[in-house]
Amino acid sequence: MTNDQQKLGVALVGLGRYSEGQLGPALTETQHCYLAGVVSGSEEKRRQWQARYDLPGSNLYHYDTLEAMAGNPAIDIVYVVLPNALHAEYVIRAAKAGKHVICEKPMATSVEECRQMIHACREAGVLLSMGYRLHFDPFNKEMMRLGQDEIFGKVKRIVADDSMTIEKEEWRLDGALAGGGPLMNNGVYCVQAALFVTGELPVAIRAEFSPKTRPDLFRTVEEGIQWEMEFASGKKAICESSYSKDGNLLRVTAERGWFELDPAYEYKGLKGRTSQGPMEFPAIRQQAAQLDDFASCVKRSGASRVPGEMGMRDVEIMMAIYESARKGGERVTLHLEAYQDMIEV
Repeated sequence: MTNDQQKLGVALVGLGRYSEGQLGPALTETQHCYLAGVVSGSEEKRRQWQARYDLPGSNLYHYDTLEAMAGNPAIDIVYVVLPNALHAEYVIRAAKAGKHVICEKPMATSVEECRQMIHACREAGVLLSMGYRLHFDPFNKEMMRLGQDEIFGKVKRIVADDSMTIEKEEWRLDGALAGGGPLMNNGVYCVQAALFVTGELPVAIRAEFSPKTRPDLFRTVEEGIQWEMEFASGKKAICESSYSKDGNLLRVTAERGWFELDPAYEYKGLKGRTSQGPMEFPAIRQQAAQLDDFASCVKRSGASRVPGEMGMRDVEIMMAIYESARKGGERVTLHLEAYQDMIEV
């Protein structure tokens, strides 16, 4: 590691659908990093990944042996891709092993866990980044530009909906593992979008839960949630996330026009339009761009553009959304000034 021409080794912790369908393939396309190892509780999965990606046996780890990475110079970065409630434990363990860390969203299930993760990485002298792939997507970057540069005048209203249908049991419906329902899994993208379009931090939240139509399925998490984010400038973001319908919209109304993505949050196939016509950008693999950016940060010892502090900020906002919803829509104020530099520009 050290030479800017060298690719850094990445180990994936958790070999579920996202690793299998997105991160593994992305690491065959990256310029600054590559898949060097995997961590899983399943020997069968470890062997499958070894065969598929030609991994050395010394780079296959069980969850119980993750600390052994400390002596493995082939692994520079650990990407934690586990259920939300496990993020804090494995980020901290990876940091103590001396590895730079990427944490999949949401960062954790509480603000206190986020603090512990940030502290552990600082103590170990390693970088911590969030798996916020949309910050590297050209369509979403264009939404940032159009909103923050006021290309169509001042932004007045944002509508964001990221929803998906879940019809059978999975870990995302287990409140103990997920820390919440669609807000934690999908709604974090709506929160992010509202902030990076406006370039501002919200000052207050109002939220309410959707009625549960499937209490047998959504026993420990919300089925859906709607919330409004207020900004000091008067802008408002109307957001929704649900597990009982499909939605993938980011629409912005400004003084002299509008701009939108539909779909907005998918891995590929995003489409954008403005009141002046369609957006035209080449398709990219978002995860490859995200991984390469972090590997470049590690090489030059520079801060990530999507650092752990940004992940903590978003968890703090989501906790306020839950607080308002639990209180029947009561207005909850936010004090996020410390995060002002954590807005993507």
